[in-house]
Amino acid sequence: MLFTPEVLTILILNALFALFAVVAFVLSVRIFLNWNINSTSAKQYELEKQSFLASTIIKYIFSIKVPLFLFFVFALDKISNVITGAMCAAGVVDATQTGTYLIILKIINLYLFAYWLKLHNQDMLSKDQPYTKLKFGLFILFFLFLILEIVLEFTMFQSIEIDKMVSCCGSIYSSSSTSAISTLFTLDDSLLLGIFYANYFMMFLFYFFKNRYLFSIANAIFIPVSLVSLILFFGTYIYELPSHHCPFCFLQSDYYYVGYFIYFLLFAGTFQGLTLGFIKESSRSYKISLFFNSLYVILLSLYVVLYYIKNGVFL
Repeated sequence: MLFTPEVLTILILNALFALFAVVAFVLSVRIFLNWNINSTSAKQYELEKQSFLASTIIKYIFSIKVPLFLFFVFALDKISNVITGAMCAAGVVDATQTGTYLIILKIINLYLFAYWLKLHNQDMLSKDQPYTKLKFGLFILFFLFLILEIVLEFTMFQSIEIDKMVSCCGSIYSSSSTSAISTLFTLDDSLLLGIFYANYFMMFLFYFFKNRYLFSIANAIFIPVSLVSLILFFGTYIYELPSHHCPFCFLQSDYYYVGYFIYFLLFAGTFQGLTLGFIKESSRSYKISLFFNSLYVILLSLYVVLYYIKNGVFL
């Protein structure tokens, strides 16, 4: 499986990430330990030049990681065609012990690196660069997450056995499944939707009062609430099948790749909201967060409304 073209591409890029990340890590440690913006020494001048180099490397890594995450999901869908029993990326993820952890870690890293870029941009707006030590100190931690992701990704692809029977998404995401997610199917739809829409309207309330910390917390809660609602309820209206709960299948051409747009809206909205809890910004960030989160809620709600208009019943 390691020599599949898609997998080989990912592994080569990961090797480049690791190489450049090590350079940025070493520079980050030096900057974090020795940075003094008030100093006029030659050492401080050298650190300032190195900070630009390290920042460029980190920005390069993140700019490639975003499309590579989409390519990673595409690669899982592609290799699912050669794995017995797999119908989409869900089967490939379930085929190894590290697959689920890898997906979760990839999502966490997207938020972490996006936050780092946001912090870096704020730092560059001031001549005093108040966030320099903080951002490079954070990268020292984020570097460990990045290396862990690379190791897990290699381990996952290496451990995939083509001839081994795996579960399809229909059995993984069902109430009869023995996986951890099967416990979610005991949730009542009315309760789930109540939490979903209440969480969404709480964002407007916290925006009205301009409480950035509560607004950030509401966005943090909105991530798992949205994903669970998507799997248990809204996804069935996208598929128009009450038994189909897979969070991967609507990434395929049969559903016009709408899943990529759905996940982008959720990431863009919640990320902007989350950063407000750590970086004080103008009302523009509130509005961007509410805009993308609103598009996410409207889009999913439209699937339900249109299904009812077309069929006269709910699933």
